[in-house]
Amino acid sequence: MLNRSSLFRKISLFAAASVNHRSLSTDKPFTSVSAMAMAGGEIGRFKLSPSSSLVIRKGDITVWSVNGSTDAIVNPANELMLGGGGADGAIHRAAGPELGQACRNVPEVRSGVRCPTGEARITGGFRLPASHVIHTVGPVYDEDDQPQVSLTNSYRSCLTLAKENGIEYIAFPAISCGVFRYPLKEASSIAISVIKEFSDDFREVHFVLFSDDIYRVWSESAAELIHN
Repeated sequence: MLNRSSLFRKISLFAAASVNHRSLSTDKPFTSVSAMAMAGGEIGRFKLSPSSSLVIRKGDITVWSVNGSTDAIVNPANELMLGGGGADGAIHRAAGPELGQACRNVPEVRSGVRCPTGEARITGGFRLPASHVIHTVGPVYDEDDQPQVSLTNSYRSCLTLAKENGIEYIAFPAISCGVFRYPLKEASSIAISVIKEFSDDFREVHFVLFSDDIYRVWSESAAELIHN
């Protein structure tokens, strides 16, 4: 089993600075919902409240967008804030070197740590279709003493930060369900339960998921936890 430091060196993920909404880079042309459609094929839609929906889809989160001004994708980062493999690396590449520079500008909260597990930071989206990126650090399931608490905090931190910055549409990957090895059923139940806490705060909350298995489990959990 890899310890936390070895795993972090292997995948070398990153987060980004917490800044207010006025300082974020949104100077880009309007992005139509066609970019959102490119994010994936199969789609499930669930009503969170009269004004808010949960959308679950398969696809590529780096091409997801709704309007290019009040939308954000979530980057599954880690405390190193250096970019790396998986969704983090794909987001970093798609956003361009400006995102990497934003990450390097984040002050450390302690030596080698800019975004602790369970917290979140927000930057502009730069070359991404979405206007913002919210970076969060999910738990390494086998290494975290309280992975359920840490994963709950990751989702809650993202949604709180998005709300504070005027985000109306937000898209998540399955945080910690790749190399961090979080069991899918438990992770999906935590994710959807936290999103229900914010059911009046966003127009749409999306999950953009890369595999059939993750899409299936997330859809099953949504059907169990959201009664329309």
